[in-house]
Amino acid sequence: MIRRLALSHCLVRLAAAKVSHALSPLVPTLLALTLALSAAAQPVSVINGVRGLIARQDLVGAERLARAWQTRNPASPELAAALSWLARAALEAKNFDQADAFAAEAAKMASRFLIGQKLDDDPWLPTAAGAAIEVHAQVLAARGERPEAILYLQGQLKQFAGTSLPERIGKNINLLNLEGKPAPSLDLSAVQWLGAKPLSLAALRGHPILLFFWAHWCGDCKAEVPILANIQRTFAPQGLVVIGPTRLYGYVAGGEDAPAAKEKLYIEEVRRRFYAALPGMAVPLSAANFISYGASSTPTLVLIDHAGVVRYYHPGAAPEAELSTRIRALR
Repeated sequence: MIRRLALSHCLVRLAAAKVSHALSPLVPTLLALTLALSAAAQPVSVINGVRGLIARQDLVGAERLARAWQTRNPASPELAAALSWLARAALEAKNFDQADAFAAEAAKMASRFLIGQKLDDDPWLPTAAGAAIEVHAQVLAARGERPEAILYLQGQLKQFAGTSLPERIGKNINLLNLEGKPAPSLDLSAVQWLGAKPLSLAALRGHPILLFFWAHWCGDCKAEVPILANIQRTFAPQGLVVIGPTRLYGYVAGGEDAPAAKEKLYIEEVRRRFYAALPGMAVPLSAANFISYGASSTPTLVLIDHAGVVRYYHPGAAPEAELSTRIRALR
């Protein structure tokens, strides 16, 4: 690397200087070589490298890359996030001891950077801390310690109140605990909605209800619309009610910052353009609903039976056959 940097420096000086007429035709070639060598000398994102290897099912290679990076660079939020990706990959492989070890290491490293700054001041800290919490809880549950996992998550929910993590932590509590329990009430206090005026879950008792949490930026949500439209056509005559909670995110198209009034207009535009196949779907607009249902992933689908009990909680898209089976089982 030192030789590359030295060569790059010399070539830049050569190109910038007044060279002889004989060398001038070579200057473009020398500049191109300079740029290539300079690019090669720059560090590649450890996150991208680790995630790429994990995607190829090479957990050993992903850890080797992270450790090599760790020997050359000081601890950082990005490295903590990379370790949290290793934790998730080990959990997926059902290597629970390794997953928990990676999660503990990521959490410890992330905690060093929470001294003197807020969690959300750094783009990588929420990833590192959130994944570490999630993995440890799921390892506890996999070991048969579900009550301990829920208690741990509830403690983390209090610790990280006021950050971006409550929705994610709530999702994990719900994955372990919500099915079979009464559905949390929807927040309708703000009296903000799009489409039809939403009714409370209590007012809809006696109907099966499908909650579809979505976001204006979410491509997977748009892809789920034809499935939900078919579900609605099939089961609405039998009383099914589809409600689509969403929330403000503080920006509109292209990531442009936007005040609430402007973003609400944008969400309405997105709803009319991409969700027209669900014309009767009421859309409560409240971040509180996302927190109470732990909807940190969009879409998140929640099926509530006639008595107001959650029977299906699913972060992510769901196929039509699975939703149909779940709804028919409510009879």
